[in-house]
Amino acid sequence: MIGVFDSGFGGLTILRELRKVLPQYDFLYLGDNARAPYGSRTFETIYRYTLEAVTALFDKGCPLVILACNTASARALRTIQQQDLPHIAPNNRVLGIIRPTAEEIGNISKTGHIGILGTTGTVASGSYPLEIQHFFPNLAVSQQACPLWVPLVENGELNSEGARYFVHQDVSKLLAQDPQIDTVLLACTHYPLLEPLIRLELPSQIALVAQGEIVASKTVEYLKKHPEIDSKLKKNGKTHFFTTDTPEFFEMGASLFGETQIFAESLTF
Repeated sequence: MIGVFDSGFGGLTILRELRKVLPQYDFLYLGDNARAPYGSRTFETIYRYTLEAVTALFDKGCPLVILACNTASARALRTIQQQDLPHIAPNNRVLGIIRPTAEEIGNISKTGHIGILGTTGTVASGSYPLEIQHFFPNLAVSQQACPLWVPLVENGELNSEGARYFVHQDVSKLLAQDPQIDTVLLACTHYPLLEPLIRLELPSQIALVAQGEIVASKTVEYLKKHPEIDSKLKKNGKTHFFTTDTPEFFEMGASLFGETQIFAESLTF
């Protein structure tokens, strides 16, 4: 199976796009809901939690794991790829969602000025500016942390007065940094659920970019380039859901992300 990991529910927006372009593949989604959110945790804690989840997905039969979490991708991916993978599973692969996004974002902007909305952990890591510079060294990148957006989404506050207030506040802070921004990236997989409110705060000429379609298309490209990984993957069109919290909690939360009538299982590390 292709393993898809997130600290909570946000990765379901990535999973949805993956299943659109790879409908025949089997997926296993794992949400570390019992320890979410990751955005404000330390580097060491995020790394440890992510490695535990990746190891669990390997044990469940996932030779390919996608970290569908910007915070985990920013804080843990490189260490896992370089230090842990050669020892624990040298034939398996772990991919993130920051690099594929960085490869494409510069092709969307016309002014060369990009804004990024993300969690505190993702913004503090500086991962997006660094990755984007590899591919588009002349782009100007501004960032704004939105620490309250994930709790708003996971509590179903998608159109509340509080959600409107904090979206307005954070988007305004981002745009104030650089008036030439013409492309805004949602660098957290929860944020697409707030897209209607975010669009209300953006001038019509500014493009709003979510990651799901980009990550999905890049995954298709990856599997074509790596038949040795693709050949290990089951293709029965099935998806399994696991959570570190209770199945009932996960199933209720997943419904906010459009995943209804699913059956989740508990997983402990």
